[in-house]
This record gives sequence, C-alpha cells and structure tokens, in this order.
Amino acid sequence: ITLSNEGTKVLPDDMKPVALLCIGCALIISSVLLLLKSIWKSCYKTSKLPRKSTIVLFFEFLVAMGAAILTIVAMPHLDIVTNVTILNGVAVLSALLQVITQCSAKERNRFLLPSIFAFILILLGYALFLYLYITKHPTDIKMIIWVGLAVGASFLVSFNWWENYLRLISKSSSSVFLKNLCKDLTKCQNMLNILTSLLRIAVTACVLGAFVPLDKMDWNIVTSIPSRETKIIAIIIGVQLISSALCHWFSLVACKMHALRRCFILPLYLASLAVMVLFIVPVIVYYQDYRTSLNGTAINFTADIGLLTGSAVSWWLGLLLATLHLWYLNMDRIQRTQDLFIRRLYEGAFIEQSLLLNTRFDILSKDRKNKVVDTLMVYLCATMWHETYDEMMNIIISIFRLDKYRPKTDQKYTDFTFETHIYFDDAFKDVKGNGRGRHLNIYAQHLVEILTEVYGIFTNIDDNFFNKKQQIPDQKIIRTPYGGRLVVIMPHGNIILVHFKDKELIRQKKRWSQVMYLYYLLGWKLMKKYYTRWQKGEDEAELRKLCMFLQKEKHNTYILALDGDTDFQPAAVMLLIDRLKMYPGVGAACGRIHPTGSGPAVWFQKFEYAVSHWLQKTAEHVIGCVLCSPGCFSLFRAAALMDDNVMKKYSTKSTEASQYIQYDQGEDRWLCTLLLKQGWRVEYNAAADAYTNAPEDFGELYNQRRRWGPSTMANVVDLLGSTSTISKRNRSMSKPFMLYQLFAIASSILAPATICLMIAGSFTFLFQMDASIALVLAVIPPIIYLVLCFKLKSETQIKIAGLLSIMYAFLMLVVTLSIIGSMVKENTILTPSSIFVIAISSIYIITAIMHPQEIQLIFHGLIYILAIPSAYLLLSIYSMVNMNNVSWGTRETKPAAGAVTPEPSTPQTRTQKGRYQVDTKKSLLQQKIGNDLRELRNKVTFAYFMLNALWLVATFTLQLSAAVSITIPILDFNLKPTGKNIQIDPIGFMFITGFATLVGIQFLTMFYHRIYTLIHYVAFLDTEPKEEKNEPKEAYLSGKKVLKLLLLLDLLL
Repeated sequence: ITLSNEGTKVLPDDMKPVALLCIGCALIISSVLLLLKSIWKSCYKTSKLPRKSTIVLFFEFLVAMGAAILTIVAMPHLDIVTNVTILNGVAVLSALLQVITQCSAKERNRFLLPSIFAFILILLGYALFLYLYITKHPTDIKMIIWVGLAVGASFLVSFNWWENYLRLISKSSSSVFLKNLCKDLTKCQNMLNILTSLLRIAVTACVLGAFVPLDKMDWNIVTSIPSRETKIIAIIIGVQLISSALCHWFSLVACKMHALRRCFILPLYLASLAVMVLFIVPVIVYYQDYRTSLNGTAINFTADIGLLTGSAVSWWLGLLLATLHLWYLNMDRIQRTQDLFIRRLYEGAFIEQSLLLNTRFDILSKDRKNKVVDTLMVYLCATMWHETYDEMMNIIISIFRLDKYRPKTDQKYTDFTFETHIYFDDAFKDVKGNGRGRHLNIYAQHLVEILTEVYGIFTNIDDNFFNKKQQIPDQKIIRTPYGGRLVVIMPHGNIILVHFKDKELIRQKKRWSQVMYLYYLLGWKLMKKYYTRWQKGEDEAELRKLCMFLQKEKHNTYILALDGDTDFQPAAVMLLIDRLKMYPGVGAACGRIHPTGSGPAVWFQKFEYAVSHWLQKTAEHVIGCVLCSPGCFSLFRAAALMDDNVMKKYSTKSTEASQYIQYDQGEDRWLCTLLLKQGWRVEYNAAADAYTNAPEDFGELYNQRRRWGPSTMANVVDLLGSTSTISKRNRSMSKPFMLYQLFAIASSILAPATICLMIAGSFTFLFQMDASIALVLAVIPPIIYLVLCFKLKSETQIKIAGLLSIMYAFLMLVVTLSIIGSMVKENTILTPSSIFVIAISSIYIITAIMHPQEIQLIFHGLIYILAIPSAYLLLSIYSMVNMNNVSWGTRETKPAAGAVTPEPSTPQTRTQKGRYQVDTKKSLLQQKIGNDLRELRNKVTFAYFMLNALWLVATFTLQLSAAVSITIPILDFNLKPTGKNIQIDPIGFMFITGFATLVGIQFLTMFYHRIYTLIHYVAFLDTEPKEEKNEPKEAYLSGKKVLKLLLLLDLLL
C-alpha cells in the first residue's frame, strides 16, 4: 500500500499497477489456500451442497468488495499512520453484534458494557478521522471521496465475522430460518468455503482490473519492470504472504497449546502499537524533515497529530474492548479448530484484527465459574488367558499406577473416574478328591499373587525400609454363574474386579470376553437406572429429558480395551481420552503399540510395528480413518459401541466359514469395521505409548500372522464392497480414501509375485544368467513350499519356512551389497532400482529422525530387509493355505499332567442319551464347518495365487518384449547420460509409480501428524496437574482403612 501511494519515491507513478497487483495477491492468497484445503477435504471427506447459500454469498460479496476497495482504492491515498490504525476500526459491526447478542441472551453477562464502549469508541475514531480529513481538505473532492470510500469499505469489511454471533443469536431466537442457516453452515462448510473462496478471488480481480484503467494507469507496465524494483516488490510481497500464513498457523498452534493469553492475544494487541511506534517516533524525531508532508499527505503536525492520535487510540481501544472476552475464553486441550475459530479464512491485509475477531465469542455469565463439568467414566477392560507371571505383573502395575494418578479419594480430580474389569479365560481346572470340584488353575493363582504383591508395593511406596509393610488381606473367590469373581479396592479407592471364567459354564476366547463386558457394563450397568425409570411410566417430558441424559452418559462413558500383558502410563490414557472428549464423532482411538521381547523375531516386529505406525496409521488418520484399533490398547466410546449393528452384530456367533475368518480371527479389526460402517471415526494418537509382549518364537509369529492376514483381507474387502454406503454415512471415509485402500490391499495381494520377480532380478544381476532361467529358479522354491503346505502339518510347514527364510536372508544380504556395489562401479544412482532403494531408505531414515525417541529402531530395519521374502512370500503362502485352521495359535498349552480323563463308558440314562445326541449334532456341525473352511480355503487360495501368477506372467512377458517397454537413459552423478539405457515394462512402471505415490502420501501425512501430535503433547504437559513428589505417608496408607474384600453373590446380566 505504501508503494502505491502517490508520494512514494520507491516506485515511479507509472509503476503503481504493480504495487496494486501485489495488494490483490495479498488479499486473495488466503482464499487460494482455503480453496485448496477445502478441495482436499472434499476429496477425502464427505461434503454436502448447501441449501441456503445465497445469504452467505451475499455477505461474502460485501466483505470482498469492502476489502478490495479499502486496500486497493482508498488506502493508497491516505497517510501511512492512518492506514495502520484504520484497520482496527473493522471491529465496528462485531462490537454492535456483541451488544445485540448479549442483550438477547437470557442470562446476565459480564461483557455487555465493554462491548457498548467498544462500539462507541470505534464510532468516535471514525468521527475524528472524518473531521480531520474533511476540515483539512474541504475543497478537495477526490480526498473526500477517498475518505468516504475508506469509511464505507471498513463497514463492509466488518461484516466478515457475522457468523460468530449468528450462532448465539439463533439459540435465543425462535426463528426457524436462523436455526436452519446455522445447521447449513456447519454441515456444508467445505462446499461453502469453495464457493466463497472463488467469489472472493473473482471480486478482488474485478475491483483491481476496473480501478487501474479508471485511475488512468496502464497494465502493460507490469511486463517491463526494472530488476531493482522487481526485487523490492518480490521481497516485500513474499515476506507479507509467508508471514501472514505463518502468523495464522502459529496463532492456531498457540491456542491449541493453551497459550492463548501470552502467545496469541497479547502479541496481536501489541502488533498495531509496535507498527505505530515504528512510524510515528521517526516523525517526531525528524520533525524538520517531515514538516511539509508525511508520506505524501501534508498535515499541520501540531494541530492534526492530536486528531490523528485520538482516532488511532479510539480504534485501538475499541478493538481491545471488543475482544476483551478472549482473556476469559474457556478452552480444552487440542480444541477443535472449528470450535476455536469460526471461519477457516484469515485476512492477509489485516491479519491481527481478523484473528482476534474470528475467535469464538461466548456469553460469559457472572456465575460461569460455578458451571458443573461432566465427569467421564472409563472402564478398563483387560482380557487374559495364559499370560506369564511377568506379563500379568506389567498390566497390574499399570492399573495401580493409574489409581495413584487419579485417586478416587481425592475430590480435586473431577475429569474422569475409572473402574477396572479383568476377564480371565479358562481360569479353572478339575481337582481330584472327594467332591472338591473345580478350582483356579496356575495362571489364575498367579494373578491373585500378583495383586497381593503389587498392592503391597503401592501401599508401602513411601514407607521406610524397615517399617512394617501393609499387605492385602487374605482373598476369597466368590462363585458366580460364569465361574468366580474377586473385588479388590486399590489404595486410592478405585476398584479392580477380576472375573474368572469357567469354560464349562461360558464361552471362552477373547471375543466372547469382550461381548461379556460390553453387555455387562453397557447393556446392564449403564442402562439399568434409565430402564428402571422408564418402567415406572413417567410423563413424556421426563422421558425426553431421560433420553437426553442417557445419550449424554453414553457419550461420556469410555471403555479402554487392554490385553493381559499391556504396559502403559497414565499419560497415555489421558491423551486417548482427549481425542474422544474433544471430537464427538470419534468412536475409538488407539495408541502407539511397542512390541517387547528379544531375539530376531522381535527385532523384525519392532521395525514392522514402527513403520506401520509411523506411515500407514498416520496416513489413515489424516486422509481417512484408522481401519484397525488394536485391542491391546484402545479407547472406545460407549455411544459408538451401542450404536445399531455394532454390539449386537459383534456378539453374533459364527455359523459360516467366512464368519470364522472375519469375526473370530481378527476381532479387533472387525469391531472397527462395524464402527466405520455406522459412520464413526477411528483415530490414532502417536503419543499414547503402550507396550505389549511380541512372539519371540518363529512359529508363534507365523501362527499369529496366520490369523491376522486372512482376517485383515476379509475386513478390508468387506469395507471396499460397501464403498458407496460408507462414503455417504461416514464423513471421514471418502471414495479417494477407499481407492487408496484398494491399491494398498492390491499391493499386499500381489506381494508374493513381486518378491519372486525381485529374486529373479537378483539372480540375473548376480550370476549374469538368462532372465527366463532366473525366473524359473525364483519360482520353484515357493511352488514346492506351496505344495508341501497342503500335505504337511503346520509345525513341519513352519520348520521348512524357517530354513527357507535363512536362505533368502543370505540372498537379500548379497543383493543389497551388490546394488550398492553396482552404484559405485557404474558411477550412477539414477537407475530405477537404485532410485527406489535410496528413496525408500531416505524416507525411513527421515521418518525415524522425526521420531527421536524411537530412532534406534532404524537399526532393526536391517533385519526387516533380510526378512522381506519370509514376511511377504513364505508367510503369505502359509497364511493362505492354513486359512481353515481357526485355532488361536499362540499361548496354547497342552493339558497338564494329571488332568481328569474321561470316565469309562457305562450304560446311559435318558438324560445322558439326550446329551449324547446334542454332542453328536455339535460334532456334525463342526465337521460341516471344517469342510466349509477347507472349501473356502481352496477357493481363496486358488484366486490369490492365480492373480499372482497372472501378474508374474504379464510382467515377465512385457520385460522380455522390447517393443512395449519404456526406455530410460542411465545418468551419472553429474546428471549426464552414460550411453546406457534401461528397459522398464509399462505394468512395472505403473506399479512402481503407484507404490511411490502411496509411500509419498504416507510420508507427507506423517509430517502433518507429527506436528499435531507435538501440539497435543505440549498442551497436555502444560495443562495437566503436576504430581506432588513428596506426599505424606498418610496419602498412600489411607487405602488400608478402606481396603476390604466385597463378598458379592450376584448374577451376571
């Protein structure tokens, strides 16, 4: 604006259109950024067309017209001090709407008077401004026009934040039109942003294009600017555009980090003052040089400076009073952007005013401090089976740690309370003797011992070494219809309930334990009080309130799913709670799972888990939804689990072969599939760390992945088959995201053939053999292993896979070293294989650097590279061929010595004959299911390996045919041709391009996710109450006063 002023000496008068063009760029850059972001969201999120867009577009037209006229037409003719201060006057309509909003509110508010004074002060500033310029130039018609346009345009710009107050006015108004308009603005935000951005760009371009000819300037000068002026303009506009965008983003970060006052409000208040001081102080110091004019506008310094200062102070105080409510704004951690800023758009021409006025306005009543905060209820639900002593110790310590972190006996913690339920599968065994019946087995006894030991540790944690230790009293297991139950009150008042399940009384396995606690905690415990009141037949109004309270409690009740060996910190739980608390549409959130253990199998899994969380889960979180929230550490919302076709369908017993694969082999992924189909969002929080034991044995790892592989494929195919329905129901699952998942699952399916081609290329490169012979040699071992898997037992299959994995590992090591050697020998890295290896390695290294606490895992990537053929070729074959095996595969033990054996056959009674018939039916049903599973296995295996064979043949044929191949010259390190070419087949080129795009998307989304994870973590550290280090012993020993065992004789459900 200064460069376009008539009195500036930097640019000649004929070059003013260039400065005006830069002003236009500054105005529209925010609209361009919003347009791109909204298009991105419309592609990867579900967007709806607005029904009432006319009034919105009308206001946007006024605002765009006002901003363009103010900055392009009027301000270049005013002095620089006025230009700096008049921008604060755009709060005039906001101050007026604040008065109207607070007067229409039904409660007494605190900021009515500041809003009234703000409105009066801003009007006073305009009055002084008009008086100054009109009395100074009473005969200058043009100056009066510029001043009038400046005032009128300022009023038009002040319409920019009308949505901030419409929301509150509509609540207190009975107008249906206003309420529907607010709903339309919320639901159709993406499409409205696209339309308004295009409108703003068009209006600004029209004003700019029309004003230049009207002011007798020529556009042709834009193409003939000298280099000096070009550099000046480029630097100024570049700094303005970049600094405005960064200011907007850092303001958002400051608010999310709970640094609202010191890092957002105060700097924005001082920005205008700082600029005024920078320009006014030189005028005072060098008064003699500025006696006749101030940047082109002549003024009487002694007389006019008072009016100018008065208008500037009035505008600034008006802005301050109009935004005084921000100092008392209540915010949560990681406050949603749409709840923090009403509009996504910022104004590049007046960034500080737009940020302050765009922040959410609330009615703050005088008794707001007495507002009751809802207390969340979190149920920790752990499933156990055959965990070792050390594994169970991990989770029990974690639970007691959370008890200390959120003590129930301390009333100052009101954010959430929790209750722990442990469901122990197959916890009983038969004991020989005179009617001794069934007692706890060794695993369940270990859990009781661990509870005693950990309770003693946490009770005496602050005692001196030689003091008498406080131990848990003797415990008794109370018989229940499903087995037994034990209740323990932890030292700080929270409860642990251990449910010991007897497999002869109730179904075992993890999914049925989950169904058990879902129906007990949600279907009975949560619904009981509301169902009892409903049965009493209360009136309709009370029932309506009852339904509202029920929905609220369902949204505020969470279930933290845990495995029996999970180790976690309380902070991890808090970070997951934040995600569900802030975003009502989130049905589940999972944390970062770290496998623990030792040995090559665990080292492989550590890097595999790291890559899947670093890249795959972050990409799903950013552009869509996480498809699997692992049951070892995930937080679920009760309202999501109780939604239609979630809990009810999850409790369905498998009756078909495909259901055994999808329902029982990957229950965590299937539960997430049900949530996604109902429209709920599943998220990932990288800062919520949890540790779980990973299979250390090669056979256990293969058996675990034998369950996971087919179930993952079944659930993803299920989602892809319902793309149209899901994209309409779930706002986070768009068709482009489903296309991303389609390519990901296709890459996974074609992995065996891709590995074979890679091995064939390795043979060709190492031994200089013919490509056909190399392919035959590469395919023979997998084919032999495939045939053997159909004939041999699973244990033998795993042993053979282990031997082949060792052979392939040596081959991968030689190939890797050979690729490096070839790059050195040929003095080039610009071959497809070299580029691919370097690019993937660079992505993994940079990703590891972005995760500094886990950077050491990059060294485990060496094991991962060596195990690629085993993981993506042999394991795929093993998983497909053994799909009909629906056993768990891990933690399985043989019957203990001395176990009760079946009694000898005796003459059967009528009851025994009935039981025999039932057992016979079960046996026939199991036999039928076994046959169905084998038939399904045969069909899926045939289709799976037929696709791989077709891909293998097509790719290899195109590689041999030079006529249809793509020729790429090989370049040296100086990017000069070496005279050699490399041939790439079109299919291979498309696959490499697609894979590179897939990895590129994951890499970019990783950066985005890391930044917002850092914001969340910093906000958590800044707002979470600090734990006192030196608490008195009574704080820890008070638990012994309330410790007792509750002997409960109750019926489940």
